[in-house]
Order: sequence, then C-alpha cells, then structure tokens
Amino acid sequence: MSDYHVITIARGFGSGGHAMGKMLAEELGWSFYDRELLQLASTDSGISEEFFAKADETFRRTPLFRIASNVFDGKTIPPDRDDFISNENLFRYQAKMIRALAETENCVIVGRCANYVLRDSPNAIKLYVHAPEDVCIRSVMSKYGMTSDDAIKAIRSINKRRAEYYRYFTGHDWKDADYYDLCMDSSKIGKEKCVGIVKAFMNEM
Repeated sequence: MSDYHVITIARGFGSGGHAMGKMLAEELGWSFYDRELLQLASTDSGISEEFFAKADETFRRTPLFRIASNVFDGKTIPPDRDDFISNENLFRYQAKMIRALAETENCVIVGRCANYVLRDSPNAIKLYVHAPEDVCIRSVMSKYGMTSDDAIKAIRSINKRRAEYYRYFTGHDWKDADYYDLCMDSSKIGKEKCVGIVKAFMNEM
C-alpha cells in the first residue's frame, strides 16, 4: 500500500470546490492538480496537450451514447492504432497519471473522475462539493462578470457536461454519494470550515 495520500474533489460549477482544493493543498503543503493533469498526460503519451484540452472542454455524448469500456484496466491504446487520440485513450492517459500521482506524492486532484479512478485506494479521500443554484449563480456572476441569465446557462451547461463525462467513463451518476467519502454544501459553513472538516476527517483515518 502506498504511503501517500490523495484528496479528490468533484464539484458543481460555482460551488467553490476548486478554491477549496487549492486551500487544502496550500494548508497541507501538498501538490495541486487540475488542468496540470493534461500536461502530464500529454508528456507521457506524446499527444499534444491541445487534444486533451479540446476533449476536456467539448466532450458531449454522441447520439449513439454508450458507456466506455475497459477504461480502468491500466492499458493505453498504442500509437499505431487509429483510435490512439480517441476520447477513450485521452482519458486512459489521464487515469494513468492519476494513479501514478497517488503512488508517488501527497496531492489534491480536482475533477477527471479521480474519485472513481481511485475508488479502491484506501489512501484516497473523495469529496463532492455542491451548493444551491442561487448561491452558484451569484458566485459565477461575481467571478466572471456574467449576467444572471448567462450564469444560469453556464452552470447548467457545465454541470450537464460534467455529469455526462462522468457517466460515459464510469457508468455511474456523478452525484452518487456511494463514490464519495464526504459530500459538502459549501454554502452552509463556507469554504474555510469545509477545509477544516476535511482535515479533521483525515485525522480520523
């Protein structure tokens, strides 16, 4: 068993989960990974980071929607295959990096189905951060200078994409509490106290 620990964070858009992740990493002195995973996967695979970013931002389920198969078998598709830069292989490389990080350093990982990739890891604490839509709307309006209508559209669109991405690569519901250790409404006590709860939880492990 690895001596390192990982905190994974899935979050609703506007809930403050990303900021919580950074706060946790800073207070614990751990590494923080979000889009940095794309660069790591690009370096490992030799595939341009642009492909990872594009797949990450534009993923949509196809009309012939199916659940990806063999994503977590530890294998990646070889370069001589036509599907080397398919969404499935891009995700497999990200999953490979998540597993590698879990074995080599203490870190906080945001998104990328990391909770499911590390679902069998006893040293992973898996969080889901959410907040009521009206709270998320105000947060997104303030952070991005959006109107209320634009904020609502962005929140619903991004959360829908995240849910579809998660279901495609795991076969499960993004909000299914069975795959998280802690589910927190960040609007109830604020991000700082949520961080404190996570740290207290760690001390009980």
